[in-house]
Amino acid sequence: MRLRCEVVTDLRTPPVSDGDLFSERARQYALERPLERIHVLEAGCGWGTGLDLGDRAHRLTGVDMESPELRAYTCERPDLDAWHLGDLRTVPLPPRSYDIVHASYLIERVPHAELVLDRFVAALKPGGLLLIHMRDRNTAYGFLDRALPRWMHPSGRRRKRVRPGRGARGAHARVPAQGGEGTPGTDTRAEPATRRPPRPVVRTGPPPATYDRIASRAGIQWYCVMRGLVISEEYTSRQAIDALGAGTGPAELLCRLVSAVSRGRLTADHSEVTFVIRKPENRFARVI
Repeated sequence: MRLRCEVVTDLRTPPVSDGDLFSERARQYALERPLERIHVLEAGCGWGTGLDLGDRAHRLTGVDMESPELRAYTCERPDLDAWHLGDLRTVPLPPRSYDIVHASYLIERVPHAELVLDRFVAALKPGGLLLIHMRDRNTAYGFLDRALPRWMHPSGRRRKRVRPGRGARGAHARVPAQGGEGTPGTDTRAEPATRRPPRPVVRTGPPPATYDRIASRAGIQWYCVMRGLVISEEYTSRQAIDALGAGTGPAELLCRLVSAVSRGRLTADHSEVTFVIRKPENRFARVI
């Protein structure tokens, strides 16, 4: 007797914007719990811009790896109530504490990604949402991104200027707790009389990726089956390729060449994948 497990998704049409999709799903989740304060964990706070929950009361905690660039961006964000930078296998993540875990461009750039995902899932409340957007390892773009020397990587990723003071949760500045470099951030707020105006933060493309084996469409599908998680929505997109000039730039030609040489094993049809994943209320539930 053979047992076959399949992951069935609801939709396959790519959304217009993954950020808008995730924010909409987060607001839908909040509407289902009108009397609760929503706790959000933003995994990858040193690069992303966060979710838009509108006027719903929520607490936003950020985590990311430690680097000067990620720390500089995190310190300038006004929407974070608390933040922790360091090894994502050891940062404080209380179990069953978060309604939503939002991980954008993180899974592909962390080592030991499966262990990190296990910590995120353990920190998620039953019925909570895991929102993942990442570059797919098993694509022509992913192959080139990890195979080419760093100096040969395309420089076409757009630079984006972010003004932290324009966040949806006001312009309160967050400052690190006392204790020096490396200390987790807190929700300490500067007094209005001494508050400095937020400075624009110049941000390039997503940080460099390491591409652990689970950082792929098939890898996340396998992970969800093994952990009993439900993929409610799954999409593919060409954001990285399109940002470099789809159909006209060398990136498109290189991706097509890699796809042809690999006989289609490394697809050139997409570069990123998006997942909306739900943790079942019943811990014994499984996807069949």
